[in-house]
Amino acid sequence: METTTTPKLPAVFSPGFFKLYFKGIGQVMFQGNIWTGIFFLAGIFYGAYEAHMPAVAWGAVVGTFMSTLTGYLLKYPAEKGLDGLWGFNGILVGCALPTFIGNVPLMWLAIVIFSSMTTWVMVGLNHLLAPYKVSSFTFPFVLTTWFVLLAARIMHGLPDSGLGAPELPGNFSTAFDTSFKSLVIYWLRGISQVFLINSWVTGVFFLVGLFISSRWAAIWAAIGSALALCIAILYQCNGGDIANGLFGFSPVLTAIALGTTFYHVNWRTAIWALLGIFATVFIQAGMDTFFAPVGIPTLTGPFCVATWLFLWPHLNLDKKILQQG
Repeated sequence: METTTTPKLPAVFSPGFFKLYFKGIGQVMFQGNIWTGIFFLAGIFYGAYEAHMPAVAWGAVVGTFMSTLTGYLLKYPAEKGLDGLWGFNGILVGCALPTFIGNVPLMWLAIVIFSSMTTWVMVGLNHLLAPYKVSSFTFPFVLTTWFVLLAARIMHGLPDSGLGAPELPGNFSTAFDTSFKSLVIYWLRGISQVFLINSWVTGVFFLVGLFISSRWAAIWAAIGSALALCIAILYQCNGGDIANGLFGFSPVLTAIALGTTFYHVNWRTAIWALLGIFATVFIQAGMDTFFAPVGIPTLTGPFCVATWLFLWPHLNLDKKILQQG
């Protein structure tokens, strides 16, 4: 008779716990690799301190811990935790709230609550999406953060210091520096903005972290940001957003998802991934327009929508897996 061993979670604060903790950080870009997570967190700390926003870095630490701990407390399947799937939404909440809300005690309470909440929201959304053979990706982060940012508009205890003013879309400048050096910086910022960090050096950290785990993930991240940059320039998008890499981060995630995570790498899946990148830029522009009147960011919502739209057809393109979380 064959026997199966049920995986067990390591004790909290043990070396094994920190392994799955860093895996959770890497899973933001679909990499369950400890060293990838370490490089990602190092890049976050560099970019946050460079921008004089250390709360973003420490928010990332707290957010990952709380969402991971919640998986322990709710006794979700151990294999999910061991793969780092409890941490990736929490770290994004931890990065986002200090970016858009002032550094006050109530903001930290919101990080604790809503990063924890992403874990059970992820489980719930995955149950809803299971019949369609896709997972929730980073949408638990997107959904919870949207509600916090919207609430901050009428909660004076959460000063919305980093949010843009609500306005009708359409009034913007398309001007930006087109030198080669600047374009490289914009490209790398598109990668760093996955964690809401505006730093080309952080983009390098992230590419190195990806390459440690998967050279194809690094290649597709680079392609995703570069192609998104070209599309945004071609279609004359907001120059400030282009310069800050804000058209790059969702296409980066779409590129990794379609180019190497859910399909094997070949020319057919490459074409599919390139189409996905193109679509993501348009979806982001459309969502930016939709949310401008309330003045909240789209976050990684465009990536989620685009990737769902490109996975739902279930085309026979040498699939690998169709679940995350």
